[in-house]
Amino acid sequence: MSGTSRDGGAGLSRGLLLLMATATGLAVGGNYLNQPLIDEIARHFSVSVSTAATSVTVAQFAYALGLVLFVPLGDMIDRRKLAVTLFLVSAAGLLTAAVSGSFAVMMIGTAIASLFSVAAQVLVPFASELAAPGRGGAAVGTMMTGLLTGILVARAVSGMLSLVGGWKTAYWVLGALLLVMAATLWKMLPEVPAPETFSLTRVPASMGRAWMRYPKVRSRAIISALLFASVSACFATMTPLLAGPPHHLGPGVIGILGLLGVVGAFAAGPVGRMADRGLGNRTVVLGLVILAAGWASMWFATGSVVMFGIGFILTDLGLQSAHVTNMNVVYAQEPALRSRLNSLYMTMYFIGGSVGSAVAVGLWSRFAWHGVVIAALAFVAAAGIVFALERLADRRPRIASQGRLASCQDVRMSAALASAEMSGWR
Repeated sequence: MSGTSRDGGAGLSRGLLLLMATATGLAVGGNYLNQPLIDEIARHFSVSVSTAATSVTVAQFAYALGLVLFVPLGDMIDRRKLAVTLFLVSAAGLLTAAVSGSFAVMMIGTAIASLFSVAAQVLVPFASELAAPGRGGAAVGTMMTGLLTGILVARAVSGMLSLVGGWKTAYWVLGALLLVMAATLWKMLPEVPAPETFSLTRVPASMGRAWMRYPKVRSRAIISALLFASVSACFATMTPLLAGPPHHLGPGVIGILGLLGVVGAFAAGPVGRMADRGLGNRTVVLGLVILAAGWASMWFATGSVVMFGIGFILTDLGLQSAHVTNMNVVYAQEPALRSRLNSLYMTMYFIGGSVGSAVAVGLWSRFAWHGVVIAALAFVAAAGIVFALERLADRRPRIASQGRLASCQDVRMSAALASAEMSGWR
C-alpha cells in the first residue's frame, strides 16, 4: 500500500482506522481469555484455583515486558512489518496453549502470546501519527474502543466457547483469527519510513532520557498504573467471587457479565474528542470519581450480582475516562518519540495491572472480596494524590510568573511616582 507523510492524515481513512482498532482488540484480547476459565483450567490440570489464577499475572507481566522490548522499535523500524511479525508470534503462543498437555506448557504459551501481543501498542501510536492534525485524540479514542471491546468480548466469548468445546476452544479460535489479521494488516497498512536509523543499543538510553525529561509522562503513567491496578484487582478475583457461594455462576454467565464493561469501551471515543478540545483534566477527575463510586458499589457484590454489575460498569468507565486522556497527554509531549513514550506509559500501566492482580489474589485468600475492595479504593486514592501533585506543580510556574510580573509593575509604578514627586518639587 502507498505510504503517507509523517505529518499525518493521508494514510488514515475511516476504514483503515476501524481495521486497526479491530486488530488491536484481537491482539490484546488473548491476555484475557483465561479470566472466565480459571476454574476450568484448574480442574483440567488438577491445580488449585489460586495456582490457575497466576496465569492472569503471568500474562500481564509478559505484556509489560513486551512493551519494553518491542514497542520502542516502532520509532526505528517500519511499524507495518513490526506489527505483523508480532501478530504471527502471538498467534503461535495461543496455539501452543491450545495443544498443551500440562499446566507448565499452557503457561509458556500464555507468556509467549502475551509478550508479543504488544502489537496492539504498536498500532495505537501508529494511528495517532497517521491521523489528521487535531484528530489524534479521536483516533486514539477509536483505537482504545477497539482494544477495550476486544478485551471484553474475549472474556465473554471464551466463557461461551468453553461450553461448546472446552476451555481450549477459545485459544484455537483466537490463534486462527490473529493469523488472518496478520495477513490483512500486511496488505492494508501503509509503509511509513522510520524517523531514525535503527539502533537497538540507543533505545534504553533514549527512553531513560525521555522519562527524566517529561514530568507529565511520569505522572500520567503512574496515575494510570494505579487506576489499572485497581481494576485488575477486580479482573483477578471476579471469577472466584461469582463462581463461589452465594452466586454459583458458570464461566459462560461470568463471561457475559464481563460485557457490561462495553459502556466504558465506547466512552473512549468521546473522551478522546474531549481531549482534543482541551478538556482532558476534567475527564481525569471525572474518571477518579466514577472509579471510586464503582468500587463503593462493588462492596455489596458478595450479596448482589446487580451491585457487582453496576460497579463493574462504573470502574471500567472511570478507568477509560482517565486512561485515554492520559495517553493523549503523553503522546503530545514529543510526537517524534510516540512509540518510546507509549512504551514507557504502557509499561507502567501493565506493571500496575500486574501488581493489582497479585495483591488481589493474595488478599482474596486471607480477607476475601472486601479486602480486595479496600485495596482497590486505596489505589484510586493514591492516583488522585499523584494527579493533585501534578496540578500543583503546573500552577507553581504560573504563580511565580505572576509574582515576577507584579514585581515589575510595582517597580514601574514606584518609578512613575518618584518621577511625579520630582516634577512637583521642581
